[in-house]
Amino acid sequence: MTTLSLRDARVRYGPLEALHGITLAAPRPGLTVLLGRNGSGRSTALNALAGTLPLSGGAVVWDGTDVTRVPAHERARRGMCLVPERRAVFGSLTVRENLELAARDLTVALDAYPQLRPLLERRAGTLSGGEQRMLALSRALLARARVVLVDEPAQGMSPSVAARTYELLGALDACVVIAEQRMPPGLRDRRAVVYELRRGAVVFAGEAGELAG
Repeated sequence: MTTLSLRDARVRYGPLEALHGITLAAPRPGLTVLLGRNGSGRSTALNALAGTLPLSGGAVVWDGTDVTRVPAHERARRGMCLVPERRAVFGSLTVRENLELAARDLTVALDAYPQLRPLLERRAGTLSGGEQRMLALSRALLARARVVLVDEPAQGMSPSVAARTYELLGALDACVVIAEQRMPPGLRDRRAVVYELRRGAVVFAGEAGELAG
């Protein structure tokens, strides 16, 4: 079983500390949700796991190995995929070109999101916000990553497409960690590990059903 974890992790933005020594663990296969309002530290924690933000203290541990000093591009080479909240696609490239950066056979992506098929020759920068999220997530699906980190996966999507997105993420044979402001309806009945963050600290750790209670 793959496990990705933060151990006593601290992150600073200049003089301000955004994460105050938090500890969390995400299993594979499985879905882990980082909840919190803006400023809670949920996106910071996600980026710390990905290596796009350095820790000022603590460690990132992946499969029992300390990867704190392993750069983001090397983590990606080892099977980690980050889908950030913004700038998750290459706007000057077409939808097809974006997808082909991940794989030559696009079947998995187009089966997941058939809405992308008529958009294949469109430049990604001209898509709506929801369409761009579909494209970014499709690239993650094509990559067949061992770890998938997604910041607000359903942003801009219709309720039906959002529900489909959570089904896709929940079915992956991967360690999936998503950051959300609030618990999505599509995940309330699904088995998931949940961490709620507030002002850079973990205030709840448990399963989705416990949080609802």
